Amino acid sequence: MIKDILTARADFPILSQTVNDLPLVYLDNAATTQKPQSVIDAISRYYTTLNANIHRGNHTLAVYATQAYEGVRKKVAEYINAPSTNEIIFTRGTTESINLVAHSFGEAFVKPGDEILVSQLEHHSNYVPWLLMCKKRQATFRVVPFDENGELNLEIFKSMLNEKTRLVAVNHVSNSLGTVNPIRQIVQIAHAAGVPILVDAAQSIQHMPHNVQEIDADFYAFSGHKMYAPMGTGVLFGKETWLEKLPPYQAGGEMIDHVSPEEVTFNILPYKFEAGTPNVADVIGLGAAIDYINQFDFADLQAYEEELLNYGLSLLKDIEGLNIYGNPTHRSAIIPFNVDGIQHYDMGVLLDARGIAVRTGQHCTQPIMDALHISGTVRASLALYNTHEDLDALAQGIRRVIRMIRR
Repeated sequence: MIKDILTARADFPILSQTVNDLPLVYLDNAATTQKPQSVIDAISRYYTTLNANIHRGNHTLAVYATQAYEGVRKKVAEYINAPSTNEIIFTRGTTESINLVAHSFGEAFVKPGDEILVSQLEHHSNYVPWLLMCKKRQATFRVVPFDENGELNLEIFKSMLNEKTRLVAVNHVSNSLGTVNPIRQIVQIAHAAGVPILVDAAQSIQHMPHNVQEIDADFYAFSGHKMYAPMGTGVLFGKETWLEKLPPYQAGGEMIDHVSPEEVTFNILPYKFEAGTPNVADVIGLGAAIDYINQFDFADLQAYEEELLNYGLSLLKDIEGLNIYGNPTHRSAIIPFNVDGIQHYDMGVLLDARGIAVRTGQHCTQPIMDALHISGTVRASLALYNTHEDLDALAQGIRRVIRMIRR
């Protein structure tokens, strides 16, 4: 039975509380989503009935905990339509996933004079690891600019690819502007030039269907906490042909096959990249979050969020002196704005006094802010439990702040 999106809010206990004696209006979902009761219960159930270290134990709890953990790997593979669970690496989040690839790919394939291509729309997590790796490997770091609408120019992107390009890194959705990049087309352009590509899916994973076989990215990274799962969970999908070639990112337990004073050999995929005791309970929470999302018809969920976004954009565009950044062909779940004469940080604090949670600042995208010649924005971001009433409250709160500042 398909779950009704309009009932979703009741599944998230944190949303029933008040902040500053007013109902909580939570519009900071691009930073982290709230957790449904089913996810909270799954974590509690693990610690009360299953807690044991996994893979290496042969007692009952260890076996059951291992089965539960590996069951989530299968759920993730099915959720993104990965061909094999061998291609699903558990990490602490998108940041660690990208750092893993930057380190291992750089060590194996990048030499002095090579080039890495990223977009100007990237979160620092898909920008700085490549910059640091290029410095270490004496490679060239190149940036594809965005235009006045907040979109990448694919002709410029195509022209920047050459025989020295070793990898492209780009996001599916910008965490600052909400721009939805034409990711399949970008992947096709990169592959036509013989260049592998990593896609940062942190801001798209909860908002749109995902099919890594159709997208055809070589690496695909996302975080659990953006999709109603616990913090400290993440996934790196990598094509098995690439993962087999890459050296390990970290060394320690579980990633070893054989070790002696003379040599070390490594475990099979995916364990080659999962050194040490994993975050078992929260990975099980990630599985519960996937179960929760799968209760909805994804087309209905996407249509609901798009209608909600358009409603919010129309409300805010009617506010005099409010400037919304970017005008992409397709925007997802994010409304970045400033109000003339009011510093973004001040707006955030004053909205919080009304129980309204938004994010302010550079959003870990200083290159975007520099290109826009601003110090930061106010960012309202949506999830499936948000409502028209939340956006009405945001618009009313902004108008109230404007009146208070300008009286």
